[in-house]
Amino acid sequence: MLLVLDTGNTTTAAGIYDGEELIAHWRLSSILRTYDELGIYLLNLIATKGLKPSDISGVAFASVVPSLDFPMTEAIRRYFDLNPLQVNASTITGMEILCRNPREVGADRIVNAIAGREKYGMPLIVADYGTAITFDVVSPEGAYMGGAIAPGLNSGISALFSKAAKLPQVALNIPESVIGRSTEEAIQSGILFGNAGLTDRIVDMIRAEPGMNAAKVIATGGNAGLMAKVSSRIDIVDKWLTLEGLKMIFEKVNE
Repeated sequence: MLLVLDTGNTTTAAGIYDGEELIAHWRLSSILRTYDELGIYLLNLIATKGLKPSDISGVAFASVVPSLDFPMTEAIRRYFDLNPLQVNASTITGMEILCRNPREVGADRIVNAIAGREKYGMPLIVADYGTAITFDVVSPEGAYMGGAIAPGLNSGISALFSKAAKLPQVALNIPESVIGRSTEEAIQSGILFGNAGLTDRIVDMIRAEPGMNAAKVIATGGNAGLMAKVSSRIDIVDKWLTLEGLKMIFEKVNE
C-alpha cells in the first residue's frame, strides 16, 4: 500500500492507495511537529483503518512548508522504515516545465498538473482551492506553462476579520442573494461570488491564449465543491486530484 501526503500551509491531505483504489483519505491541520510527534500521529491515523506500518510499502509526499520537510522525512524513516519520495520541481516527472525558474514552482502545482493531464487530457486548467487559489495551465502539447495565484477563500475571510474590527468571522455558506441582508451574508457574498468572478475571469483570459480555447477546468482542494456551485466555468470537481498525482509520480519514479 502507498501512503501519500500533500502538506499545505493550512491543511495536509493524506491518503492510502491499495493498488489503484484510494481506500482512505483525510484532511488534517498542518501543524509544525517533531518527527516523533508526526510519526506517532501517522501511526494512529493508519490504525483507524486497521493498518500497521508494515502494510505500507511506499510513501510519497509534497510540501510547500519547508519547516515540515525534515520532520516528515524522519518520521517516515523512523516509524515506517521507509525512505519517502519527496516530490518537487527536481523530481523526474516526464512533464516539461516552461516557467522561467522551474525550481520555484510549488510541488503541489506540478502534481496537480500531472494528475490532471493524465486523467483529463490537454489543454487543461487546474484550479486548486486551498490557502491560496492556484490556477495551473497545461499546454496542448502537455507542458506545464505556469498559471495564477490568488488568496484563498478562508484567507480572505481571515484578512477581513483581522483588519476590520467590526467584521465577524463567518462560515463559508452560499447566501440566498448576492445582495446580503446582513453583515454575515454580505461577507459571504463578497467572498464566494467574488471568487467565482475571479475564477471565471481568469479562466476566460487563459482560454483566450493561443491553443487554450478548449481547455477543461478541473477544480480540486478543500473548497472545490463549494466553488463549483457558484462558478460557471468549472467542468469537473476532483477533490483528491493531488493525492492521485503523487501516486502517479511515485509509480513513474519507481518503474
